[in-house]
Amino acid sequence: MGCGASTQKDAAGGPRRRPGSVGDVVVFLPGLRVPRSVDLAQALGGRLDRSIVDRLSALRARVVEMAMQESAAALKPKRRAAARHGGSSTANLLQALEDYLPALLGLVKEGSMLRQSVQFTWTNQEDNAEETALADAWYEVLSVLHLMAMVCLLQANTLLLPRSYGDGYAPRVSEESRRATVDVFLKAAGYLDCAIRHVLPQIPPELRRQLPVDLAEGNLKALSLQALGQGADMQLGLAIDSPKATLAVKRRLACEIVKYWQQVQESIPDLPGSDGWGKKHRLFVKWKFVEAKAAAYYFHGMILDEGNTEKSHGMAIAALQASEEFLKESKRVSEAFHATPPTSRSPAPFGTTKYMFDKIPKDASSKVRINQDLYTQEKVIGTPPPLPDFALALTPEDYDLPPLDPIWNKDRRQ
Repeated sequence: MGCGASTQKDAAGGPRRRPGSVGDVVVFLPGLRVPRSVDLAQALGGRLDRSIVDRLSALRARVVEMAMQESAAALKPKRRAAARHGGSSTANLLQALEDYLPALLGLVKEGSMLRQSVQFTWTNQEDNAEETALADAWYEVLSVLHLMAMVCLLQANTLLLPRSYGDGYAPRVSEESRRATVDVFLKAAGYLDCAIRHVLPQIPPELRRQLPVDLAEGNLKALSLQALGQGADMQLGLAIDSPKATLAVKRRLACEIVKYWQQVQESIPDLPGSDGWGKKHRLFVKWKFVEAKAAAYYFHGMILDEGNTEKSHGMAIAALQASEEFLKESKRVSEAFHATPPTSRSPAPFGTTKYMFDKIPKDASSKVRINQDLYTQEKVIGTPPPLPDFALALTPEDYDLPPLDPIWNKDRRQ
């Protein structure tokens, strides 16, 4: 099987660059894993048709160049605003990866003797080792799918940054952008789900133990669930803005978001906390989990308050007070997240977050004041009622590994 090596240095012999700040963050991604240059002609020369080697080399070189440029741009605090749809640098990188993957899969096709012919090297972000090199083409496939998902998360973050529309109003996140990100989140989850179901099983256990934590099954699953959770959060924000959406619909979405983030917490591996990425990732998960509970308890409390019994009003107050406490905690964790290196900024709140900031403190205090003649303070601060349990509605977009690049039809040397 493929041998592996991990290093603490980058290709230039120096330590990995530590970004000081990553700018505005709505969607967290732990940096971009970037491929290092590989001499495919030396590794595959004489064993493959020259045209295949040339095509593989050209496609991978394009990915390396574009990924390095995108990674450098993503680390800039004042990232240049990218086009929201086609033509952006992230869209071009995603296309380059989609072009490379069908050609790459020829190295792992059934009966191929070339699977272990090339040692592929990628930089890691969350792992203690700064580079991981493995002589297994399935490692390259796994890394490509992971990068495709991370590019989608980067696109989602760009879409969710406030933008000026030249209409005299303050910069904002449009409904169109929020709707578009739901599809982007589902696509990211689909790439990761494909990696878990179709690629990881191809890698033998001894080699899987050499994978960086970035590519550990738990991390891939956690990132997929994170994408689904943020997609559901976008749906909740849109429901909040819709006069047709009922409290029951909003509560269901909010409770589903809690379940997504609970599963993220259960799936995510023990990330190193010595550098910024691991600690920052854990804080992001905690922040979104607590924020989700604030929203879920708020809508649950509002529905309970519609009841006509002393018990329902008491449970409503307990739920709303729990919501207020979770909102306060989410603010504290958010501040800790943004302050953790690489530092980041939080853009103006929108959607669910803005609604919670506006509504929870006001509604929690007013419900207590209205019912203070019925309930003692001891009852008011009692244990909040359990949240309803709903089945999760969002699932990853279906994605399967693409068919082989037709250029492999020229191969007669295996």
